[in-house]
Amino acid sequence: MSAGVRIMAIPDIPEIHPGDDLATCLGDGLAAMGGVEDHDILAIAHKVVSKSEGCLVDLATVTPSAEARRLAGALNKSPGKVEVILGESTRIVRAFRHPGQREGTLICEHRLGFISANAGVDESNAATENTVITLPQDPDVSMQRLGRALESRFNRTLGLVMTDTFGRPWRLGQVNVAVGLYRVPARVSDIGTRDAWGRMLRVTEPALADEIAAASGLVVRKAGRTPLVLMRGLDWVPDESTRTQDLLRTSEEDVFQ
Repeated sequence: MSAGVRIMAIPDIPEIHPGDDLATCLGDGLAAMGGVEDHDILAIAHKVVSKSEGCLVDLATVTPSAEARRLAGALNKSPGKVEVILGESTRIVRAFRHPGQREGTLICEHRLGFISANAGVDESNAATENTVITLPQDPDVSMQRLGRALESRFNRTLGLVMTDTFGRPWRLGQVNVAVGLYRVPARVSDIGTRDAWGRMLRVTEPALADEIAAASGLVVRKAGRTPLVLMRGLDWVPDESTRTQDLLRTSEEDVFQ
């Protein structure tokens, strides 16, 4: 059990552009703050990863399909943005626009399995107008590559969590969740242990990666340009086989379909 955890937003990370060496940009910010220690965890906003990998779409270059135009008209959305959303999705879970709502909502299953609004397609923090940002092609691979580069630079064992902001069914507001992992376990099992009163735990399985992602949001603001958060003091065991898919409920377990 951790006696205490420090959560620190790393300042002065530069604007990231396609082709930038993200490990160098983030590593320089960490070095300026004194470097890292073994088992530090880095929470990284997906947008800097997406930008470095060129996951940007100029909507002026997009030709909307008939389906995109239909949904855009019903929801008062940009047809080009809807087309990008459809390209990132395997299915539309729900599309709706409440009376008085300026713009409707598309709840989608992303090609990676996440269920979220707009399949993670977003224009916030895009440096240019009429541009949207998508998730990286393979966030876990992105985190592995970045994690190994940072471990090599600092000669420390690190954990990385790529974050994005999702809404939640039945609760208002948004929280950061994990969409890419390196070494950090997706879940940890308390099954077979006992609670404070000696009762056997049979289903308790904290989503450690999501807890870390959510905690990073405590020190990050959209306008703050702080895409990198360092957590120190957390008690965790590195897992070489971890993957974000381990956080997703299977369709067979979905009781609301």
